[in-house]
Amino acid sequence: MKKVHLTREQRYTISRMHRQGYSQKIIAQTIGKDKSVVSRELKRNSNDKGKYSFHYAQDMADSRKERCKKPRKLKPWLKKQIIEYIKLGWSPEQIHGRMKLEGKPCVSHETIYKVIREDRELGGSLYKYTRHKLKHRKRYSEKHIPIKNRVSIDQRPDVVNLKQRFGDWEMDTIIGENGKGAIVMMVERTTAFCMAEKLKFGKDSKELTKTVFRMLLPFKEKLHTITVDNGTEFADHQRLAKLLNTKIYFTHPYASWEKGLIENTNKLVRQYIPKKSNFEKFNQKTIKQIQYTINDRPRKNLNYYSPKEVFFLNL
Repeated sequence: MKKVHLTREQRYTISRMHRQGYSQKIIAQTIGKDKSVVSRELKRNSNDKGKYSFHYAQDMADSRKERCKKPRKLKPWLKKQIIEYIKLGWSPEQIHGRMKLEGKPCVSHETIYKVIREDRELGGSLYKYTRHKLKHRKRYSEKHIPIKNRVSIDQRPDVVNLKQRFGDWEMDTIIGENGKGAIVMMVERTTAFCMAEKLKFGKDSKELTKTVFRMLLPFKEKLHTITVDNGTEFADHQRLAKLLNTKIYFTHPYASWEKGLIENTNKLVRQYIPKKSNFEKFNQKTIKQIQYTINDRPRKNLNYYSPKEVFFLNL
């Protein structure tokens, strides 16, 4: 049986949950792996002091891959096609998976990353098309402000965790420079189909309710749940739930992995709208074009079909 290695996102989740005291069993259930995988990861990729951190663990894993990898020559015509896909904003995994799906010859996603790194060393700009620009950024958390009558994610039906029922959504906002301006983000959990729209009055909760109601109204009959974090922009959640005849659930404070899909989708948007950007430079048309581009990308968890293809098939 082919080995499936841990992804960067899974290692990040292990690092955060381990630091917060979660058991290996709970961590394993969260990332969809066996407990033994988590135990082995913690032992194998901890530093000399026995401390496990995401960056150190990922560096160790990448280093082992480089040592074990056999050199492979990349044909010029194939390299040219790969570069075209990179410039469309596709990740190395998406490029590899989609070409494989279409029966085209291709190389591994690690080889594609090597192309990007070599281009950067020569002064090229391919790395700017990748999600993380080949570097990691520190995250910060806002002060938690209680929201009245919120319903905890602990009460959310178990069927949502399975990601098999169409109509369960996650929601978040992306904030502009100096906290000015906001974009509301929506993503459907089974298809990864996303929607984005600029909010006229920033993080105003009543304005967000009006906008989200308009965005989801066409899909109201197939809408089951919405999962959000504890941002004050969701303070009007009761009215939104009533308008859409749905249930809204709140994650635990500082537990971003509980709505990991929308967090990942936000990173995709940040490829086009970097942090600390002035949102006045981005109009509604531009944001919609970013949405269309992301929904047209092939996804690994969709067998390299695009979210748009799978979403409208379900709809």
